[in-house]
Amino acid sequence: MRWLIATFICAMCFTAMAQSIPPAAFKHKADLTRIAHAEWGLDAPIATFAAQIQQESGWNSQAVSRVGAEGMGQFMPATAKWWCSKYSISVINCQPKNPIWAMRSLAQYNLWLYKQIRAVDHCQRMAMTLSGFNGGLGWVFKDKELAFSKGLNPQIYFEQVELVNAGRSTANFKENRDYPRRILFRYEALYLTWGKGSCTSEVLR
Repeated sequence: MRWLIATFICAMCFTAMAQSIPPAAFKHKADLTRIAHAEWGLDAPIATFAAQIQQESGWNSQAVSRVGAEGMGQFMPATAKWWCSKYSISVINCQPKNPIWAMRSLAQYNLWLYKQIRAVDHCQRMAMTLSGFNGGLGWVFKDKELAFSKGLNPQIYFEQVELVNAGRSTANFKENRDYPRRILFRYEALYLTWGKGSCTSEVLR
């Protein structure tokens, strides 16, 4: 199965290379690199975070979705409030539309999710992390349990955990399953000159 995943990744890498990084991204490159290294260390998956921001907002710091998610990281107001409370950030400094706040919170929240998830390798673990970022950590655990009950490997996301739905609506399930694939296999390859990716680096080198 690993060769099938690698083949799929290679195909998506070429698709990503045919696209381009939005001009707005470049002014945030240095800050994202600094923040990612501060939160994740020197092995921070900077390309993954950059791809995630492209997916979330297209690097538009003032973006507001139809459901009210705000900023480059598209944090819902309730999630932003909870996250700021967790880190003892005052209400006045809880600013989803502030690019620095958005990038730092995105990196921190991803790390918080990542630490609670187990998988066979970094790529699969990051895929589950992104699924949790998009739809909630609780759903990741429920999906892993359901996958195990069906004889699938709960430590592998692609073609295993991603195949099962523990109860989401059809629309939410489709969005959640598209989310990690778009980030890791469509956009991540664009940003490999910025830093490491989670699923494409080894394939491209």
